[in-house]
Amino acid sequence: IVVGGTTMTLLGWVQRATDDVDVIARAQRADDGGDDATAERLELIRPDPLPPDLVDAVRRVGRDFGLPEQWLNTEVAMQWSTGLPPGLLEGVTWRTHGGLRLGLAGRDVMIAMKLFAAVDVGPRSVHYQDLVALRPTAEDLSAATRWVLTQDAADVFPALLAAVLRQLAADLSQGES
Repeated sequence: IVVGGTTMTLLGWVQRATDDVDVIARAQRADDGGDDATAERLELIRPDPLPPDLVDAVRRVGRDFGLPEQWLNTEVAMQWSTGLPPGLLEGVTWRTHGGLRLGLAGRDVMIAMKLFAAVDVGPRSVHYQDLVALRPTAEDLSAATRWVLTQDAADVFPALLAAVLRQLAADLSQGES
C-alpha cells in the first residue's frame, strides 16, 4: 500500500512527477475466523522486509530506468511506531500492474498524511500543495487533525498545526472565489 505523490498522481488528484514510491504497509490475506473456512479478509502488516521477488524487481527497474536506489522505499513505514491513520485499509483503491497488486491509500488517509507532513515542512511544500489539491472539508480536517495531534508530542506542535490549518482555510476560501 502506497501513499504520497504516487498515490496522488495515480488517482488523478494532482498532475505532477514524483521521484519515489512510498510504501507504508503490505496487505495479506488472513482467515476471518468465521464458519466458512474459505472466507478471507485482508490485514495490514509492516512492509519491511519487502518480499525478495519484489526487491529483485525494484532493483531491475531502477537499473533499467536509471532511478535512484531508494526509488521505492519504506521510510514512511516509520509511521507504524506512532500509529497509522485510521481507515488505511478500508479506503484503499486496488490496482493490478502485471504481477503487482498495488494499494493506493484513500483520500481521508492522504488528507491526514499530507496535513501531518505540511506541519513539518510548511505551506510552501509539495505536501501542503497536495493538501490544497485534495480540497478537504471542515469535517475531513477535523478527522485528520485528531490523528495528526497523536503523531508529535512536542509542545509547539499544536500551534504549528493550528497555523497550517489557518493558512489552509484562507487558501481554500480564496480558491472558491
